[in-house]
Amino acid sequence: MSETVEGQAHRRGRTWVTHLAEYGVYAHGRTLRATEANAVEGLELVGMSAEVTLTPVTPELETLRAADDAREQALRAAVHSLALRRTTRRDIALATRAPAWQVKQILAEQAKKDGSPPPAESATTAESTL
Repeated sequence: MSETVEGQAHRRGRTWVTHLAEYGVYAHGRTLRATEANAVEGLELVGMSAEVTLTPVTPELETLRAADDAREQALRAAVHSLALRRTTRRDIALATRAPAWQVKQILAEQAKKDGSPPPAESATTAESTL
């Protein structure tokens, strides 16, 4: 399978359904995996070999995705703000409850965007006097 077809899956009663309109394929299943497998079979019936990736869509999931996006934006703003105050990556991770790898990634992306080197992990002057 060389191509990936993306679609949306909607809940109808106890099943998931999808319509891949550009290929004229409808599929359904009790699980998302079953629905994807049925969509692959449907594509094969119209002469196409492709992998299918479905995104489940319900009002609750849309609310959840919006909350995740808002949290991600707030986290990036907090990390950036704390980094400007020369806070260590470890303290930023503790303060934001984000994994250290994610803080490091956010700082690296910000540095790349700004064209400046990422801040080094070092003790602040307050920590070194303790």
